[in-house]
Amino acid sequence: MDRIRYFGAMLTLLAVVSCSRGYVTYEQFGARGDGRHDDMPAIVAAHDAANEKGLPVKARHGATYYIESGRQTAVIRTDTDWGDARFIIDDTVVVPDTTDYPRGFKVPVFRVASAMEPYEIEGLEGGLRKGQKSLGVKLPCRSLIRLENDTRRVYIRKGENRNNGVPQQEMLLADADGNIEETSAIIWDYDRITKATAWPVDTTLLTVRGGVFTTIANRAPSRYWYYVRGIVVNRSNVLVEGVTHYVEGEQDHGAPYYAFIWPIEAADVTVKDCLLTPHRIYWTIGSAGIPSRMGSYDLGANSCVNIVWENVQQTIDIDDTSYWGLYTSNHCKNLKMERCRISRFDAHMGVENVTLKDCVFGHMGMRCVGFGKLHMENCEVHYRSFILLRDDYGSSWDGDIYLKDCVHKPYFGAPSISLIDGANNGDHDFGYTCRLPRSIECHNLLIDDICCEASDPVYLFGTFSRDAHATGLEPYPVEGTLLLDNVRTSSGKPIGLSMNPDLFAGFKYERMVQDFPAGMAVE
Repeated sequence: MDRIRYFGAMLTLLAVVSCSRGYVTYEQFGARGDGRHDDMPAIVAAHDAANEKGLPVKARHGATYYIESGRQTAVIRTDTDWGDARFIIDDTVVVPDTTDYPRGFKVPVFRVASAMEPYEIEGLEGGLRKGQKSLGVKLPCRSLIRLENDTRRVYIRKGENRNNGVPQQEMLLADADGNIEETSAIIWDYDRITKATAWPVDTTLLTVRGGVFTTIANRAPSRYWYYVRGIVVNRSNVLVEGVTHYVEGEQDHGAPYYAFIWPIEAADVTVKDCLLTPHRIYWTIGSAGIPSRMGSYDLGANSCVNIVWENVQQTIDIDDTSYWGLYTSNHCKNLKMERCRISRFDAHMGVENVTLKDCVFGHMGMRCVGFGKLHMENCEVHYRSFILLRDDYGSSWDGDIYLKDCVHKPYFGAPSISLIDGANNGDHDFGYTCRLPRSIECHNLLIDDICCEASDPVYLFGTFSRDAHATGLEPYPVEGTLLLDNVRTSSGKPIGLSMNPDLFAGFKYERMVQDFPAGMAVE
């Protein structure tokens, strides 16, 4: 007992000494950093102390922290510098408890959190309209807001992973006077709002940087038991910089992962200079009762506004088809990605406003459904279509597409090559009216098809097939403007309109390159 008290007193003394230096370390709370003993309790305690005292946290140079405890999360509310320290996250010992965690093991190792609590907004029950500029109510401060109408379902998914959708919802930013920021404009008409939750936006920047993390992959059954075992960002105004993440020990089965770096319900977050690792593809039986590949990610965002990714790279070849796409998002607005080289960009359940510059996307390409402006500049895509509008969500983009100085490099043997592809047969209610872009403007696009088979056709649009008589659903509007400036193929092939050209009769062509067939007819 005297020895225990002695060591307790020494730890307290070390804590006082470290705090007097102006920062907190994991070692002062008992971390060994030897890569063998579980340091998670010490890591949690260190961040708790730092949060209480308002001090930054620094990892020890050269340390390797082993993380075995699966039911603890270290909450980060102060600047954290992991430097060159290594962290081993051993998920082989973490087994989902289907009672406590029926959909997986969602216990992040780190959670970047705000000290401010969310609040409910009153006075919006009567609803809001698409494009409305103001909430019509005052707020305590600039806030990130989720609007929700649980009497209407949207994003009712089709296909092998079909589902019943989610309540109508979206995120937006508003100032203290209730004015809605332009980059997060309201995208739906709300006949009523059943819930409006707001998160105050922090005014000071919190920085998390450094660290080399290695996840030893779980060995759970191959089911949709998603693991959340990385860095969740639940705070606005955050910079995550210089994080490296590796994945080891993957077998022929396992549960999928949500993103290792994952902003959720956050705004004004930048992730830069990070090196991440995609996950192997595992198979399961989907909700339609047929075999399905499970998506597993290392980078993503959910319910966010104003998220920026700069110089994010991945450890695995971006064209290695045995690995799933690195990135995913849902319910986000105003996403920007610059100087990134990753296997996929994908926005599942809607995105409003996307800017992609100086990026390369590998074997799973660029996929999305959503609203607003989709801007791609100096980007390269290695998929059969340059942009794939996801057919499981209706292949819909309600807005405009602008492309400049891009290269499309479809993979060898692609069954067809198109600038924009998707499908909507009119036989499914997605919870909203689907439509193709209102305008498409394309400057200086090279379709590098020289490596593809000579018989591969090249089109501006995929089939987007639909049977207007299949159901009583509203039609799929296919009308807009198409401006083409120096769009060409490396093989010299002419570019046709579509395998289903009649569907696109409503598009007006403002300009076309000289080598297109007259009238954009398919050859």
